[in-house]
Amino acid sequence: MKGRVIKSTGSWYKVTLNNQNIVNARLKGNLRLMESRSTNPIAVGDFVDLMPESEGNFLIEKIHERTNHIIRRSVNLSKKKQVIAANIDQAILICTIDEPKTLYGFMDRFLATAEAYDIPAIIAFNKVDIYSKESLAELKYRESAYQVAGYRTLRTSAVSGVGISELKNLLKDKVSLFSGHSGVGKSTLTNSLQPGLELKTSHISEANKQGKHTTTFAEMHSLGFGGYIIDTPGVRGFGLVDLEDVEISHLFPEIFKFQSECKFSDCKHLEEPGCAVRKAIQMNKIAPSRYNSYLSMLNGDEEEDTFRQDIYKKD
Repeated sequence: MKGRVIKSTGSWYKVTLNNQNIVNARLKGNLRLMESRSTNPIAVGDFVDLMPESEGNFLIEKIHERTNHIIRRSVNLSKKKQVIAANIDQAILICTIDEPKTLYGFMDRFLATAEAYDIPAIIAFNKVDIYSKESLAELKYRESAYQVAGYRTLRTSAVSGVGISELKNLLKDKVSLFSGHSGVGKSTLTNSLQPGLELKTSHISEANKQGKHTTTFAEMHSLGFGGYIIDTPGVRGFGLVDLEDVEISHLFPEIFKFQSECKFSDCKHLEEPGCAVRKAIQMNKIAPSRYNSYLSMLNGDEEEDTFRQDIYKKD
């Protein structure tokens, strides 16, 4: 019996069958040891084979090969990885300029990870109805920085309805991952896209302007107009997994575009003479904020740095 994992709660999974029935399932013992470097051998989006167990429950006896997946380093177990989702068509990074502020380092680590696993990424700048004049100026800078890098961006607001139709068109008939900090409005956006889900939402803490977790486990939701959203718990940082220094520049499309013009083939774009990447920055063809994120990854900065430090620069 074949099904697809639509919710992970740790030891138990909800699986939808071909007949659309939803059942509870758990891993067979031998599968728990299948991937010792992962905190979760099964992720939302996985296709699995089931066998009946007692009282209407099922055992997962096989995990089908994935077309793709996206991972990050686990926060509490830094040597292990966390598979966020599998078999997805695209990733939607939900960001906010205010309440809470999404930092460049977090955005760029997420986008680099999506590039590493060949997953198209789209950036949705949410809550645009609350932005001040200063925040709108920063929003325009960010839009330019990421559009130059080749990413599609859009503005959204579940309150005013801005961008909802455009977002629906992007999601139609696709499996899309929603990711971002707690409080950026992932669940609120999902509720506006699919009325009736009534996902829990939360207010921003006045003390630190950060969101509180409302989505505890990743879960796939069906969209009435076609497609699926995988809503994920908010994350503070996004730890990179298994990347060599030489690979990092490949994960920044605009840096990769210019590095073939560097004088030296092994140029790291630091202080080497004849660096085409640094020249491109001076010509406003690469955003300084993106270059700063590249340097941060090259230096091996920890994921917490992407939350605690803002490396936004407009020089």
